[in-house]
Amino acid sequence: MPKMKTKSSCKKRFKVTANGRIKAGQAGKRHGMIKRSNKFIRDARGTTVLSKADEQIIKPMMPYAR
Repeated sequence: MPKMKTKSSCKKRFKVTANGRIKAGQAGKRHGMIKRSNKFIRDARGTTVLSKADEQIIKPMMPYAR
């Protein structure tokens, strides 16, 4: 059987944690920071774990992620 392809966009943007959850960068921090509150900017630091619904969309695109 041929190898399955991993979506290039997913392998660039997402990592899989040890428990199998999907980790991604925080959204909404590319531009327009002046209109954002300091609380939003502070809370959106680093990475976040995706919700179960979003996880189900991403996982089939990464067949070899464990």
